[in-house]
Amino acid sequence: MRIKSQKIYSFILVVMLVCVMLPYRADASYEIVGVCQVQTESGAADIVRTLDYSYDHNTYFSLRDIASILKDTDKRFSLDITKTAVSMNLGEIYTPVGVENIPWEDSKNPDISLRRNEFAVDGQKVSYYTLIMPLPSSGYDCFMMAADLAMILDVEMHVTNAGILQINTRAPFAISPAALEQAGYFYGVNGVLAGDATTGEIYYQYESDTAYPIASTSKLMTCLLTMEALFAGQISLEQTVTVSEAVQALAASADGVIPLEAGQEITVQELLLGALLPSSNECALCLAETIAGSEEAFVQMMNQKAQDLGLSQAVFYNSHGLPSFTQDPIPAKRQNRMSAKDMFRMVSYLLDVYPQVKDMTSLQEATLPSMDLEVRNSNPLLRNMSEVTGLKTGTTNKSGACLVTSLAADDGTMTHDLVVVVLGTEDSIERGRVSGLMARYALQAFEVGAAEPEEGEHSANLPTNAEAAVDWILRTAKKH
Repeated sequence: MRIKSQKIYSFILVVMLVCVMLPYRADASYEIVGVCQVQTESGAADIVRTLDYSYDHNTYFSLRDIASILKDTDKRFSLDITKTAVSMNLGEIYTPVGVENIPWEDSKNPDISLRRNEFAVDGQKVSYYTLIMPLPSSGYDCFMMAADLAMILDVEMHVTNAGILQINTRAPFAISPAALEQAGYFYGVNGVLAGDATTGEIYYQYESDTAYPIASTSKLMTCLLTMEALFAGQISLEQTVTVSEAVQALAASADGVIPLEAGQEITVQELLLGALLPSSNECALCLAETIAGSEEAFVQMMNQKAQDLGLSQAVFYNSHGLPSFTQDPIPAKRQNRMSAKDMFRMVSYLLDVYPQVKDMTSLQEATLPSMDLEVRNSNPLLRNMSEVTGLKTGTTNKSGACLVTSLAADDGTMTHDLVVVVLGTEDSIERGRVSGLMARYALQAFEVGAAEPEEGEHSANLPTNAEAAVDWILRTAKKH
């Protein structure tokens, strides 16, 4: 379903020229110094230094230069930049340091790398992929993609002519996925879907009916079956589980995340947190063995549940999402797969029947007491958007970088769960940016009210349970 307003079509140009997604490179030789002209609707214009990271038009803009241009507008912001962090205070007047809006004096590529740097926007900690470089005298500057800055400042940006970035401080940041698709923004992404899981309404979908490898997002099905076992009384959160040799072997492999050892005891609650936050493959396997006696039996349960939910494109080979090889003389590599639409349906069911899962997936970090281990959530949007409540990342060479995101949205009478599914992006950088843009779009579509769903674009036949099945909250997992 497309958002009605098309006034933001021009935004596509900045996406085409500014927001190209690229794999991470540590080699600074690919960075190209340049300049562009930035204009505002008030007529203010000046030179802004840029860096094209790895390829033409993958452009990062000097924050100090833009802050200087916007310092007399309603979208002004102050800056404090260190070697690894940036502090922005919106509405505060920027104090120039004497290097702003001056063309590069040195044409050599600066020796800096693209990395996920910490930001503090009005005191709230967020993270963005940026380039921080030292200034010739003292201090630092930060180079950021225009689309990321547009979201922070809530302004419209577009390219009017080659080398000219127009900033309209009086227009809000808005997204048209239809325009992005037309421009080829999703080219190379396997599947995209944004919708309201509470109502089943789909706002936008791209290649959503084709099944693709889903990597560790598979653990959402493992989580669903674990929740069912908890509700049925088959297991309990406080129950201790003995780690098997198979779990130890996986933990000790290159795909291990948490160092579990055979004979060690860990609670079901810790296993759930380990599987969902840092995406522990060994924790998922341990849950499978605990619930079904063996992973083979658990996989049968996974596929049966997929069939019960009407997930026609879903196939599971293991509990965690890693590649699985056959035992044939010439082995074949198989991976769990699902379409974006099937993922949306499964997550809609999970959030409807077991909303308590968000108590886990919304945690930025948690402690596993039995191991005296602190784990962090791999979801890149948890820090950057207060509405985000989960859910799960996933990455393999074949699946690419995937992310299923849930967001809370209130219509004044009840809270809705919005869901964004992004499958098969090139890397974690692209995954975060595509998911971030689509999450913003989902919130915008919800706020303005999308048109009625087209026929076939809803999940009205999705099995539901009107009452939440579990009445627990993971209080012990939360940081105090």
